[in-house]
Amino acid sequence: MRDFARSDHPAVQTQLDRLATLSVPDGRLGLETIGTLLDRLGNPHRRLPPVFHVAGTNGKGSTCAFLRAMLEAEGYAVHVTTSPHLVRYNERIRLAGELIENDRLADLLCEVLDMGEDLNPSFFEITIAAAFTEFARTPADACVVEVGLGGRFDATNVLGPDVLLACGIAALGIDHERFLLAPEEGVPIVPMARIAFEKGGIAKSGVPLVVAGGYPAEALAAIREQADKVSAPLFEAGRDWFVDTLQGGHYRDREGRFELPQMSLPGAHQYRNAGLAAAMLRHQKSLPITEQSLRSGMQKTIWPGRLHALSQGPLTALVAERPILLDGGHNRSAGEAIAGSLDGQFHLVLGMLANKDPRALLDPLEGRIRTLQVVSVPGHDSHPVYAFGPEARAAAGIENALRAIAADDYPVLIAGSLYLAGEVLRLNNEMPS
Repeated sequence: MRDFARSDHPAVQTQLDRLATLSVPDGRLGLETIGTLLDRLGNPHRRLPPVFHVAGTNGKGSTCAFLRAMLEAEGYAVHVTTSPHLVRYNERIRLAGELIENDRLADLLCEVLDMGEDLNPSFFEITIAAAFTEFARTPADACVVEVGLGGRFDATNVLGPDVLLACGIAALGIDHERFLLAPEEGVPIVPMARIAFEKGGIAKSGVPLVVAGGYPAEALAAIREQADKVSAPLFEAGRDWFVDTLQGGHYRDREGRFELPQMSLPGAHQYRNAGLAAAMLRHQKSLPITEQSLRSGMQKTIWPGRLHALSQGPLTALVAERPILLDGGHNRSAGEAIAGSLDGQFHLVLGMLANKDPRALLDPLEGRIRTLQVVSVPGHDSHPVYAFGPEARAAAGIENALRAIAADDYPVLIAGSLYLAGEVLRLNNEMPS
């Protein structure tokens, strides 16, 4: 899988051009390459500030954003690495609260790319090696690390019990089937059990593994088996911790209970993600955190591209002050989350990568879509308009799609890909910071 990155900083772009030539060789899975690369760099992953490690099909990025906000509300300095980036590659490496600056990024990528030139590493392996190298050099109180794909063979899974404070698994669903459901001996055959098995591969001996719950029975069984295999203490939503949004809204576990505030991120699913972040923090013992900091983090979390209301800008000006919501969701679970978070009907502008299910969003949103326009995702192979049915209409880009929407009172949803979300933010002059 090849990623897409551009920079207006010449030295950074030189290194991004080198990154763009990298891809995962067919058939190679495992941690050998990232392990060798990190060894050459002095094994920075063993010298990190305490780490929170988060996997999941949906919600892991939001959970990481909640973790960061909660920890910072307590006064901690936090390193973060998440993927993909939306507008700038710098978003992948946040140092003690600030995105890595361009000159340092250029030098860092050059160093790591040179060190691994003969290893045929992937884009993501280079990125994680760069992030861990800089995290080990820059003082902070904690790190938040998002799994890229799966868990068991993800480059981030070099992290060991010596640096991990807690691992978390967010919502599960079917995605990245080519990689996560590839035939292999000795692994679960049932798809959701296999997905859970891969995510559960981040479990480590003695490190709390906190899971969001709501999983099918076969998925939960696979996670329990992975935790048992390495003697990881398992804390399950609905058994060891609870988020109740129906009766006043509260979080509770064995340590106590507190009321949930008005969330900064829209959607009922974000209460579950915030609860997972809170549970991860409350089931580790090394970094004390107060209920006030947990609540404050829930109120202040910023995570663009997740039912994100666009600010005033060039794109919003094209639809006569109607709200434009932006979401990077691209699988059925994401479609169900969007459907449960929006009321009424809306105009949909949709762009999806060619390796995604074109019905993943349309089926959960059935009966809610007034008009459907299909755009390509810049820099990526995308589904053509006919993949979305006879009611879909092709549009030559986001701006043309917005101009074609009828002058009515219905809101607009742009969805289908985080890469598309990044392009929308760029066009609307909204740079994640």
